[in-house]
Amino acid sequence: MAFTGVGTTVRGGPTYREAQLCMEMIADTGRLASLDVMEHNPAFDVRNRTAEVAVDLIESLFGKSTLMRKK
Repeated sequence: MAFTGVGTTVRGGPTYREAQLCMEMIADTGRLASLDVMEHNPAFDVRNRTAEVAVDLIESLFGKSTLMRKK
């Protein structure tokens, strides 16, 4: 998934769903204690898209299930 809110975009990474599944699997281990978020540049983020995806993934990482999300 390539978004524009970073300095250097890279294509060919995981899809949103793949990344979200990974985050939920990590959360299920109960071993996550902290997280560093890097490389978000609001000046490059079109309509805050990258920030919103990052928040969704971080919520999954800390235990919020996709079944709990409102769209």
